[in-house]
Amino acid sequence: MIKTDILIIGAGASGLMLGALMPHKNFLIIEHNPNAGAKILISGGGRCNITNEKLKPNNYLGNQRFIRNIIKLFDQNILLRWLGERGLEPELRKNGCYFCKTSAKEIVDLLKREIDRKKFRFNTKVDRVEKRGDFFEVFTTRGVFRAKQVVVASGGLSFSKLGATSIGYDIALSFGHNIITPRAGLVGFTLQPKQFFFKSLSGISTEVKIKIEKKEIEGSLLFAHKGITGLAILDASLYWEKGKISIDFLPSLNIEQIKNSKKNISNILGLPNRVTKAFLIELNIEDKKANQLTKNEWQEIEKLKKYSFAPAGSFGYSKAEVTKGGIDTNEVDASSMMSRKVNNLYFVGEVLDVTGELGGYNFQWAFSSAFVCSKALM
Repeated sequence: MIKTDILIIGAGASGLMLGALMPHKNFLIIEHNPNAGAKILISGGGRCNITNEKLKPNNYLGNQRFIRNIIKLFDQNILLRWLGERGLEPELRKNGCYFCKTSAKEIVDLLKREIDRKKFRFNTKVDRVEKRGDFFEVFTTRGVFRAKQVVVASGGLSFSKLGATSIGYDIALSFGHNIITPRAGLVGFTLQPKQFFFKSLSGISTEVKIKIEKKEIEGSLLFAHKGITGLAILDASLYWEKGKISIDFLPSLNIEQIKNSKKNISNILGLPNRVTKAFLIELNIEDKKANQLTKNEWQEIEKLKKYSFAPAGSFGYSKAEVTKGGIDTNEVDASSMMSRKVNNLYFVGEVLDVTGELGGYNFQWAFSSAFVCSKALM
């Protein structure tokens, strides 16, 4: 049996940051992969979108008060200062996104440098966790670990190719925690038969505005073989459960201003040509001069401002950036990340029912929750 004071399950963003923030504590990090930070390394096209200069609780799906109490203690400015003190100066790009300048390996290497290599146990898969008196026993494929405190930083179900499993949820369930049903998040939508014509437009991108209940999202929509994806669709997937969404395919167009135009309608809607022609066929409208369209035809065109339909589903975990849902945050103390049900059992990062939009928000959540946990463990 291997003994330690603190056992961290998972060497992803939250687990690495937690270890980096308390280098002098007696802890071990166990990871089922052969190396640390596998998901970090492939994120953001290999550049890792670390955080965002515009950080607010409403960038997240989850309990807003819980999220606010945590990110205010280690926000984007504190994170950037902490990284800068260790030689990493992320590059600010569009939409307020901070990326590694060369590759995601920069931040993985930085975090690993802060942790003694002897504190890692790779190729170690957790089977279950039990509590015996004041100690936890963690049963793994490489023996049993005993610790006074256990931190679950195992992530969600997305990126199954990297070996993602449900172990974090399984541990929480075994100790009586409620799990908000996990679902694929930041993922594309599949289509109903009526929208199958979208598939013929695969590879084409256009700017849209999407409404899901009270949430409004602007960005790109990319037509794909399986359905629709793109930045706006991925963010929209966080807030969609079932039912209809509304897409404005003409977000910058004032239809009244083009009704008297002598140009063909296909040339003035502002959509990619193939997209315009596909919609005209679907709406049963001849491509002719705008001033020749009938009132009924204009009513059909106006539907593109509020194109309403219900996705059939999502592309699933294999294509999802994150997992939404997870451990109920009502059962976790925001001042320490400790379970309200079991003393000395902690949860950080994606395993919790907190999911950020695209733009570095999920890595920021991993780092912020790890910081709060580190303070409780010091």
